[in-house]
Amino acid sequence: MFWPMLQVALAFVGTAVLGVLAVRVGLEVRRLSRAVGDGAERISRATEQLEQSAAPLAARTGALRREFDGAPEGSRGTGPGGGNSGKIRKE
Repeated sequence: MFWPMLQVALAFVGTAVLGVLAVRVGLEVRRLSRAVGDGAERISRATEQLEQSAAPLAARTGALRREFDGAPEGSRGTGPGGGNSGKIRKE
C-alpha cells in the first residue's frame, strides 16, 4: 500500500511542478510579446521620422542634380553617373 501511495504523491508533485513551469512560460511569453510590440512601435516611429526627414533632402538633391546637369531630368547630361542616369548601357 505504501508504494502505490508514493507513486500517486510523486505524480501529483510532478504535475504541480509542470503546472508552475507552464505558468512561468506563459508569463515570459506575455512579456516577450509586449517587448516585441514595443520594438515594432519604435521601429515604426523611426521609419516615419526617417521618411519625414528624407523627403526634403530628396527634393533638394533632385533640384541640385537638375541644376548641375543643366538639362531636364531624363535627358543626356554630364552629371553624376556619366549621363546615363543609372541605366545600363547597351553596347
